Amino acid sequence: MSLKLRLSRGGAKKRPYYRIVVADSRMPRDGRYIERVGTYNPMLPQEHPDRIKLNDERIKHWLGVGAKPSDRVAKFLGRAEIIPMPEIRETPKQSAPRPKTLERMREAEEAAKARAGAEADAATSEADAPAEEAAAEEVPAEEASAEETAAEEAPVEEAPAQEAAAEEQENKEG
Repeated sequence: MSLKLRLSRGGAKKRPYYRIVVADSRMPRDGRYIERVGTYNPMLPQEHPDRIKLNDERIKHWLGVGAKPSDRVAKFLGRAEIIPMPEIRETPKQSAPRPKTLERMREAEEAAKARAGAEADAATSEADAPAEEAAAEEVPAEEASAEETAAEEAPVEEAPAQEAAAEEQENKEG
């Protein structure tokens, strides 16, 4: 028979009240228990003395017999300095990523680093290329400016669509 020090819920709806009990681990949460060794009232402020009440002697006896505290009860006992403070995990063990997920995350990070490296190489090669292109484009740019001035001096011809519309008007009038 494995013994647990755990919480057993009582109280009304939305007004919880817990008993700290020693129970067989196979029994339901609010079911049969061996002994009540304390209480926990989460509705009281943290600094209130009646929030957590523990029977230190009986808890030490049951821990000596081999009872294991639940995570929450272990925190209470650690704060009361009955046992050493348990390790508090940032995330629960169940919600931690699985090994395959961790492997996929590592592969994605490596791919992102490779892409960033390729983009950096492309950016440096493009930085060199515009300087060469600018030198090659200087001569045609002078020729282009000469062509633009010639185009500005030439008379602007009417567009064919405008000519066709003008002819249709004349035909209707005449």
